[in-house]
Amino acid sequence: MFAAMAMPVNDSSHGFCRDCLALQRGASPRCHACGSPRLLRHPELYKLHLAHIDCDAFYAAVEKRDNPELKDKPVIIGGGKRGVVSTACYIARIHGVRSAMPMFKALEACPEAVVIRPDMEKYVRVGREVRSMMQALTPLVEPLSIDEAFLDLSGTERLHGVPPALVLARFANEVERQVGITVSAGLSYCKFLAKVASDLRKPRGFAVIGGAEAPSFLAQQPVTLIWGVGKAFAATLERDGIRSIGQIQRMERAELMRRYGSMGGRLYHLSRGQDDRQVTPNSEAKSVSAETTFDTDLASSADLVPVLRALSEKVSSRLKKAGIAGRTVVLKLKTQDFKLRTRNRQLTDPTQLADRIFQTGLQLLERETDGTKYRLLGIGVNDLTGDERADPPDLVDLQSRRRAMAEGAIDALRDKFGRKAVETGYTFGKGRSANPPEPIED
Repeated sequence: MFAAMAMPVNDSSHGFCRDCLALQRGASPRCHACGSPRLLRHPELYKLHLAHIDCDAFYAAVEKRDNPELKDKPVIIGGGKRGVVSTACYIARIHGVRSAMPMFKALEACPEAVVIRPDMEKYVRVGREVRSMMQALTPLVEPLSIDEAFLDLSGTERLHGVPPALVLARFANEVERQVGITVSAGLSYCKFLAKVASDLRKPRGFAVIGGAEAPSFLAQQPVTLIWGVGKAFAATLERDGIRSIGQIQRMERAELMRRYGSMGGRLYHLSRGQDDRQVTPNSEAKSVSAETTFDTDLASSADLVPVLRALSEKVSSRLKKAGIAGRTVVLKLKTQDFKLRTRNRQLTDPTQLADRIFQTGLQLLERETDGTKYRLLGIGVNDLTGDERADPPDLVDLQSRRRAMAEGAIDALRDKFGRKAVETGYTFGKGRSANPPEPIED
């Protein structure tokens, strides 16, 4: 299958077929070997080495893989009517469904959609399978989430016998064949443009942005394409009459810095395709958290506390599995009118114990249970570190020591018999008005 790949591919006029990987000469619109129209040609195709890979509608793709009856149906991954869309398949997106859209609006746009609750354990397993395939290509893999990553393939041509572009195409085919989902790839000379390229032709896309074309390509794009320009900052630029990247290209760096501070420097460099960030493998998480959106707004401690306990246990489990701990506990609340409240408290020592996370979160929550109705509750920790110094024995608070020992025993039972084998008094038969946490997939 890969026999054609042994040919020299240092001529930039030659492209290749993304399906059979046969090298192509000339300008024929179809592969001379298999007839596929999925040909890739670019003047800098065999000179570029920095890639971004993104799984297509990942959660929905995994569900469709596992249930072939869903293949031609619109699928939405998300919570109940009060929840939000985690992701939607491309059929549902045609109807206007988007990630982070309130579920009721998604169902108004696509009432025939099949709605599936997120199964994060399954998605993580599949994501790790894809990740291990990436790491077989290069040790320089920088994950951004469970379904996307940057790869630096410089110096790997001798290992693989072909340039990075062909390595990426072969990788995409192998993921589709072995894992049963599809990916899109972007290839460029810097991280910013590799990420932009991977979004250009989804799904099953492969786009290339070279150095020669970068300034002219960017000049035609909206300012929102630049990393860090969200709705609020885009509105600021709009008020200043700036809508396109081309307008920023015509501005001096000093003027941009004067107007927008450090963000002005980013605008200046990225608008010109200048990005010297390196691919850094094993990028550490900055926080670990869990949150849930309620089916109905909740205000009383009797309703909120069991949910807080369950989420604290989820965060603790993730910390323990990762071998990390956090020093600052963060409580997150969203009111019924969508106003966000965050409260935090720094601990004397980093923790990974559910009880300590919960007790700290409870103290923060008690100040907020003033009759206000909440639609969302979350708890998490940041200031992460290794677990070597986590939760030293408390020589004063003997009760905390007993709770820590009890938690260790509960963890052992759950590891052997499953998470539902043991429930605490806070969560047993309580907190059923909440949906499970709903992660959002880009």
